[in-house]
Amino acid sequence: MLLPVLAVLVGLVLLIWSAEKFVDGAAATSRWLGLSPLLIGMLVIGFGTSAPEMMVSVLAALQGNPGLAVGNAYGSNIANIGLVLGFVALIAPLAVHSSVIRKEMPFLILVTLITGLMLWDGWVARWEAAVLLVTLAVFIGFSIIRSKKQQDDSLVDDVSESLDSKPMSRGKAIMWTLVGLVFLIVSSRMLVWGAVEIAQRFGVSDLIIGLTVVAVGTSLPELASSISALRRKEHDMVLGNVVGSNLFNSLAVVGLAGVIAPIDAGREVLVRDWSIMTCMTLLMILFAFSWRGRPRRINRLEGGVLFTLFIAYTGYMVSIVVLS
Repeated sequence: MLLPVLAVLVGLVLLIWSAEKFVDGAAATSRWLGLSPLLIGMLVIGFGTSAPEMMVSVLAALQGNPGLAVGNAYGSNIANIGLVLGFVALIAPLAVHSSVIRKEMPFLILVTLITGLMLWDGWVARWEAAVLLVTLAVFIGFSIIRSKKQQDDSLVDDVSESLDSKPMSRGKAIMWTLVGLVFLIVSSRMLVWGAVEIAQRFGVSDLIIGLTVVAVGTSLPELASSISALRRKEHDMVLGNVVGSNLFNSLAVVGLAGVIAPIDAGREVLVRDWSIMTCMTLLMILFAFSWRGRPRRINRLEGGVLFTLFIAYTGYMVSIVVLS
């Protein structure tokens, strides 16, 4: 039992470190390639912060554990909203200025509803996973078009400041992208092996492990980057990280895993996990939008609501493991 636990702990530490290096390197490389700060903020950073989930889920699906893959995706979405956004808003209220992020939120709800329909029968078939990947391609296409038409947005300033705070030469940027990617693969493999072993020892499903230990672990890079952005007062970066990461989790993570192997999600994923994820997504949008002149900010009370929901959900999931 000691070795699987050690594999999970070491895997998580390496995952957090490698994800940060991969995101920094990929963002700097994209800048050297001439991508606009808006496109880097919308796609590159969102994709990069979801890289741990994608790597873990693909490896889990390849090893015949698709339940861990879908648990990782939806559990990470819940952790991103409750742990990352909720906890950060508790530290300091988050002002929401970016119109780009507000336009992405309805699309996030649409994607969430689509995944709910796919989970209705308890399965994510290969063709349904392919639909998710096609939807991702459409989203990327629209993002590229929008970045060319709209360059004046508060997210642009936040991304530019973030990139300026970590200047890299072209060679260094490429090096950290590759190093981060290699260690992402190694750490993900360690994490998946350890998580599956622990699940088998405790007699619980890999879905439960994916929704708890693995999901929180793969969301830690988002938490670290969000706290760092908060220190620099880049509030739109915090919300942009969460929205972008959740979009990629729902589309790319589940899509890639489902194409590799059909996912037997079970009815409980729709009733329990998808429902709480949808509820928290709606609350995030409600808190972030301006209503009747209300300032666009997520205050401490609203952050506390999201964080409390996350704690309650995680506590319930842990109780399932303990009582099983």
